[in-house]
Amino acid sequence: MVLKVMVSEADMPERTGAKHLLLRVAGCFRRLRLVWMDGGYRGEWIAWAKDRLRLTIQIVERDPTVKGFKLLPRRWVVERTFAWLGKCRRLSKDYEYLPASSEAMVYLALIRLMVRRLAHPS
Repeated sequence: MVLKVMVSEADMPERTGAKHLLLRVAGCFRRLRLVWMDGGYRGEWIAWAKDRLRLTIQIVERDPTVKGFKLLPRRWVVERTFAWLGKCRRLSKDYEYLPASSEAMVYLALIRLMVRRLAHPS
């Protein structure tokens, strides 16, 4: 279940985008305390998230000594969600002009997925 979606310009740094997204999420979901992130989000802003938003940021990283494929904890959740979104034709390319339209299309795709699962439980 995706809590919040944010589409930004391509030239926005990941950490800046993460700050904007966490501000949105923290305002809506007050019980949220733990956020898993990729190794690219390391830095001093993790302390900012802890002090300002009371969020614990846990970085999920590969072990540099391991060669080849290694399943990382919680990372598969993100990859699986991207795979689900990739099946939606409208999200396969950047058809939308406004970022808000792209965000709406992601929400619609995820709503469609949830409704199908509710209608046809396995």
